Amino acid sequence: MIPYGRQTIEDDDVAAVLEALRSDFLTQGPRVAAFEAQLAELAGTPYAVAFSSGTAALHAACFAAGAGPGDEVVTSALTFAASANCAAYVGATPVFADIDPATWNVSAETVAAVVSERTRAVIPVSFTGLPAPIAEIRAAVGPDVVVIEDAAHAIGGRRAGRPVGADADMTVFSFHPVKTVTTGEGGAITLSDPKLYQRLLDFRSHGMTKDPARLERPDEGGWYMEQHLLGFNYRITDLQCALGSSQLAKTERFVAARNAIAARYREELAGVVALPPEVPADSLHAYHLFVISVAERRRVYDALRERGVLAQIHYLPVYLHPYYRDTYGYAPGLCPEAETYYEGCLSLPCFPGLTEDEQTTVITAVRDIVGA
Repeated sequence: MIPYGRQTIEDDDVAAVLEALRSDFLTQGPRVAAFEAQLAELAGTPYAVAFSSGTAALHAACFAAGAGPGDEVVTSALTFAASANCAAYVGATPVFADIDPATWNVSAETVAAVVSERTRAVIPVSFTGLPAPIAEIRAAVGPDVVVIEDAAHAIGGRRAGRPVGADADMTVFSFHPVKTVTTGEGGAITLSDPKLYQRLLDFRSHGMTKDPARLERPDEGGWYMEQHLLGFNYRITDLQCALGSSQLAKTERFVAARNAIAARYREELAGVVALPPEVPADSLHAYHLFVISVAERRRVYDALRERGVLAQIHYLPVYLHPYYRDTYGYAPGLCPEAETYYEGCLSLPCFPGLTEDEQTTVITAVRDIVGA
């Protein structure tokens, strides 16, 4: 069986975790800070905050942005539900922008079409790993709207020569095993604003602080701490960050491997299926997903799985889920381009460990089934 995604764990990754296991800290130790510093350097930002999952990081970003009841948060209709759920977690209303069919990302135009006076934040999604147009979106929404890039698919990518992670007010990454690099479960936010940075740190750990400069009773004693906001236990462990640091060092190699697979698929499936959008010359696609579009999608999906190719579907437009229909009254037809995309999308296996023989198996199966 060939899955659509799979982690690449090597001997040095295992050794890093074993070293952490034998250390004095399993959580809240030095490996968390080391991982954050490494990620901030990769993203070109002064700060990074690691979380227990990408979803926790999205929740934290919405909180730090000040979103709440009465506010709206705009995101892409074409994404995993967490990109919208994070708005609901803080009491804001999720609002959906349609995609540009030329990129499968939201655009400045599609975001501007749904922004209102209530919009507190926008969450453009760099879908499949193709960097979203953050600068254009920021110009369209104005300076008072917080821009949170959901780059769960896009670590290691570049936008106009700049690393993904450097352009938005906050950029959220995921380190689930099918992503480019993994910590098992985990996520992070990269950013440049020191005030947002402090809010994220507080939110990650129950809203507690021991910083003497921030305490109301600084002379209480070395044991003393205060809760200044309602936070969560969204901390990541040193074990996870040991793995993450080892993996982050391989980001460039892993992204290059994904691009090589994508290039082969593009060459050998051209004229057989509809291929993903082209990548701008000044950008680098991270290729978390390689998505084709086919007619008779269900037939092709089932036939591939019968041949051991575990293709997947990414994604049903979020507002079509029963929760969003029942809670917010969303209905089909809201974002027609996202719905058109969904009817034919099919994600092929794409990950660094995919061998040339396995790639051949995938290509042959697609050609045989689509041509049947």
